[in-house]
Amino acid sequence: MKDAFLSLDGFAAAVGDGLAGDEVAEAAVSVGFLTQQGVRHSGRGRSYRNHVLSLRVEDAVGSCAVEPGELTDEQVVDCVGATVGQLLRHPLPAVRIAVLDAYLMWRFPHREHAEQVALDRGNSLQKSLQRAELVVDLLPERANRVLVVGVVNSLLHRLRDRGLDYVPCDRKGGSTEWDEPIVGDAMAAVDGCDAVLATGMLAAGDTFAPLLDHVRGTGKPLVMFAQTASAILPWFIGSGVTAVSAEPYPFFWLDGGPGSIYRHRTPITPPGKDTR
Repeated sequence: MKDAFLSLDGFAAAVGDGLAGDEVAEAAVSVGFLTQQGVRHSGRGRSYRNHVLSLRVEDAVGSCAVEPGELTDEQVVDCVGATVGQLLRHPLPAVRIAVLDAYLMWRFPHREHAEQVALDRGNSLQKSLQRAELVVDLLPERANRVLVVGVVNSLLHRLRDRGLDYVPCDRKGGSTEWDEPIVGDAMAAVDGCDAVLATGMLAAGDTFAPLLDHVRGTGKPLVMFAQTASAILPWFIGSGVTAVSAEPYPFFWLDGGPGSIYRHRTPITPPGKDTR
């Protein structure tokens, strides 16, 4: 089973073969939906836009961020009624990730495997900064220069408060709120950093596997903050990932009321399964 943790596709195949339980052939998606969001925090000069595919299995919702227009309404609706096993073989990576996330969230709920941390009510910026502080606290004290893959200005704000140097990275490029250039290639920048803070959206791309290889080979800490794949990434703790800040749907930016995030520091291992 060790090969299952070399890539997300390998892990999904192992789950399809029963790594995380035998219900994959029977459990079905009951609800599928897209969330489209735009936000500009009060006092900030930049806007954000997010599109997220979510699929429900039993009492759990799994999610994967997508590009605007990447999925049609028909593709989302076609997921409803299909089994987890069927959708783990779906041609679209976003569907495979969302259903895998939902299945693992149902079988291994965050509340049973992680530290639950409360988020207070507040406006969008207040809640964003709360989350950022909880995420940055997962970095080890020895971190000095952090590669941030998936630029979130509130995370950069907390890193600046902590006195940490960082390299902002996002495939879209551009600049940060403080006019710092954003690099586009994570693997080209990682050698110059001693820790990595990465979005769960990385799981849906082609950088996740080589980044895992790099941190395994160098021993660099890799902390992930995840809405996409929040129930998947904790399985990679001990296989490259150091810790995960997991945030299941509904995400903090959808509601001004109190909420929770879950901080994983140990891997999830099903009873009776030797996954390493």
